[in-house]
Amino acid sequence: MIIIKDYLNLLDQLRDGTISELVVTPDEFMAFQPVLMDFPDRKLIIGEAGREGKVVYRFEHNENDTN
Repeated sequence: MIIIKDYLNLLDQLRDGTISELVVTPDEFMAFQPVLMDFPDRKLIIGEAGREGKVVYRFEHNENDTN
């Protein structure tokens, strides 16, 4: 079964703090990468490489944010 994720919505949730992290597997990366590159706050999204090619993305909140 193939699950198609709404990466733009997930990135919005990451930025807004609704979710704390987003895990992307190697199989998902080619669909995720263009969405990330077009995301306005992409420079605040930090990816940390994990085991088996998984990458955990987190949003780096600016200390000047009022959120």
